[in-house]
Amino acid sequence: MSGQTSKRTVGALPDTTVDSPLVPVAFTWLVWSLFAASIAALAARAQFGGAWEVPGVVAIDGLTVLMWVVVTFFSGIVHSYSRRYMAGSDHETEFFGTVFGFTLVVMGLVAADSIALFGFLWLAMGLLMAKLIGTATGWKQAQAAATVGRRYFLASSVLLGVALTTLWWATGATTVSGLATASGTLGGPLWLVAACALVLAAMIQSALFPFHTWLLSSMTAPTPASALMHAGFVNAGGILLLRFAPVITADPGLMLVVAGVGAASALLGKLLKSVQSDVKSKLACSTVGQMGFMILQAGLGFFGAAITHLVLHGFYKAYQFLGAGAQVEHASPTGTPRNTTSVVGVAVTLLTGLAGGALFAALTGKGTKLDTGLLLVLFVVLTTLHAARSVVQHASLPAMVRYGAVPLVFLPAITVYALVYETILGLLTGLPVVTAPTDLTVLHVIVAVVFLAIYGAMETGIHERSQRLYVLLVNASQPPSSTVLTTKEDYNEH
Repeated sequence: MSGQTSKRTVGALPDTTVDSPLVPVAFTWLVWSLFAASIAALAARAQFGGAWEVPGVVAIDGLTVLMWVVVTFFSGIVHSYSRRYMAGSDHETEFFGTVFGFTLVVMGLVAADSIALFGFLWLAMGLLMAKLIGTATGWKQAQAAATVGRRYFLASSVLLGVALTTLWWATGATTVSGLATASGTLGGPLWLVAACALVLAAMIQSALFPFHTWLLSSMTAPTPASALMHAGFVNAGGILLLRFAPVITADPGLMLVVAGVGAASALLGKLLKSVQSDVKSKLACSTVGQMGFMILQAGLGFFGAAITHLVLHGFYKAYQFLGAGAQVEHASPTGTPRNTTSVVGVAVTLLTGLAGGALFAALTGKGTKLDTGLLLVLFVVLTTLHAARSVVQHASLPAMVRYGAVPLVFLPAITVYALVYETILGLLTGLPVVTAPTDLTVLHVIVAVVFLAIYGAMETGIHERSQRLYVLLVNASQPPSSTVLTTKEDYNEH
């Protein structure tokens, strides 16, 4: 304002090695120690195998040790990053305690065999994440966002409770492994209630449409908490579906519904991202889309592929959130449309996609039969190709060079995807259901054709020409008004 001068208040970043509170230091060392122990457990599991369990309580299998490594690594990065990010905050000690507690709860969840313990830890995980969303206790929007998240997470826990209680009533089993053994007897109304409740609980946790609102309202969370949320918390939906895969796969019709729900969220996430103006909201909408792809892969019967997707997405999204500040571009508008297409570009993309699909099929054996493996290859190619094109588009390269750069980035990327997938399949050996492809049906083909048509239209930018669609997307991506970070009243000087 006129007559006022601004004062420079930004100085050097604090040195986290000097006068650092004991609690953040202790928790950071503890979580990295847990990561080292998880690596050792993974190596031992790969070398010796065998059953590690406390009967009726916990069972440590390949999925458990894999997720221990992933979760503790992400948590270690978040702890280390937060040593500087949270320095000087009144909530520093509480924040570190909550993040470390969240880490322990997730580690317990992926090891739980008792259905009562699984349900309790699922609830605790949601409540701790809601607490992280509302870290800033004096910020009313943060508290409102925490309340929104808590309601969704409680709803997810109630649905899971309904599913577990119904399955116990129908089978008498009190453990996850026991339910898998008794899955052959499932059917009828009780099975339908349990299966639908499990799918809905997974959808809420993974922020799939129409339950994505809690994720879009969580922008009040500290950036490291957002990284942990998007890299770990939302992935719990995929873990849930794999743990209870024998229940979900009992009926091909339900699997088709799961695939359709995943496909719809994958498309919606991409659409919502196109109307966002800030970096964190774009990343949140991207997560909605990527979780859609994860659930879609589970619906096709490839639960191992869903786990692969959540692991790779976790690494990518953690990096994106912790480096969110670098994503802000200081550039003036050029007037050039964001989406441009050419005959050469389309031809290169198609040929690259076909080559990548053939490579993935050769490395994994998926897509070589007339089953849903063909669709798995299609969607893996789409997600990997989209990521490769994004990398190339952000590079300062001439147009013709970009055409050649796409396959140079994409083919190694899909090779890595295939190798990681095969490695994870090896770790998941012994689980009741890891791969359960079904025959292709007309409905599968319809879902794939509609998906490709809409996806292709979005790639050409057709959706950006409709003002009505733009308004619908903006409205659909609005969190509750009480959680919006800035409102008109905040700028009212009167």
